Amino acid sequence: MEEPGKQTVGVVGSGVMGHGIAMTFARHGFRTIMYDISEEFLKKAMDNISSGRFGLQKLVDKGSITAQQKEEIIGRIMATTSLKDLSGCALVVEAAPEDRNLKGKIFSELDSICGRDTILASNTSGIMISDLSSFTRRGDRFVGMHWFNPPQVMKLVEVVRGPETSQKTIDFITDLSRRMEKVPIVVNDAPGFFTTRFINSWLMEAYRIFEQGVAGIREIDEMSRLAFGFPMGPFELSDLIGLDTMLHVAEYMFDETKNPAYSAPTVLKKLVLSGYLGKKIGSKGGWYDYYSLQKSNR
Repeated sequence: MEEPGKQTVGVVGSGVMGHGIAMTFARHGFRTIMYDISEEFLKKAMDNISSGRFGLQKLVDKGSITAQQKEEIIGRIMATTSLKDLSGCALVVEAAPEDRNLKGKIFSELDSICGRDTILASNTSGIMISDLSSFTRRGDRFVGMHWFNPPQVMKLVEVVRGPETSQKTIDFITDLSRRMEKVPIVVNDAPGFFTTRFINSWLMEAYRIFEQGVAGIREIDEMSRLAFGFPMGPFELSDLIGLDTMLHVAEYMFDETKNPAYSAPTVLKKLVLSGYLGKKIGSKGGWYDYYSLQKSNR
């Protein structure tokens, strides 16, 4: 593998995951091209990279990097609304919303735009890699690279081997992850891989427990932290991930496995349909906001 400064990587999507992944690449020396469909989204992403909750200014304030290093990192990131700008990347990581058709369209375009040697990776949290790779003609250079939120902080990268993914591609991604001080763990392709199957069953059960009136949102979150040592409870975590994403994942997991443990409870569907998507642009809020409103309306 070439030195980071000699390689260019691409990131499709500038949301919470996309800009966090782009920032992580740039911080570790990679020239990074971040794509999204609008200048507004990209400006918001660059603002978050500079001074957001997990942004570079926080690292300056803690003394982890200097103000000059912050500017150098930002200078390694190019924001663009043209997917063609990713044509020369060694690696492109897709971090678009958890929608199979949307991701498939992106990969089909990337497959025609990028050179044969470009590795395409999906940050999907649950859609099978064999499914997404079918939109391309490079199954050997297609891989799952599942980051965790926030990607600037979380150490794990779940590397998902598709049915055609070559060992060379796996080695490239695991080496790259270690260069960015991440811990890559390779798993085989299946709906939800390991991490999403595990966490989805936990989250859906927490929603059902709340829906059945066993315990409240705040109480379930607090018990999860105190009893199990989790940094966040299921409702806090869901708001961070995005409730629409959780619904997409739950519906996909149930469709693929027919396991009722993965199915979305009615209460989750109600929130998403009402516009409560968690901590996202354009969202009315998350779990706490919706049920505070319901309580006040009674």
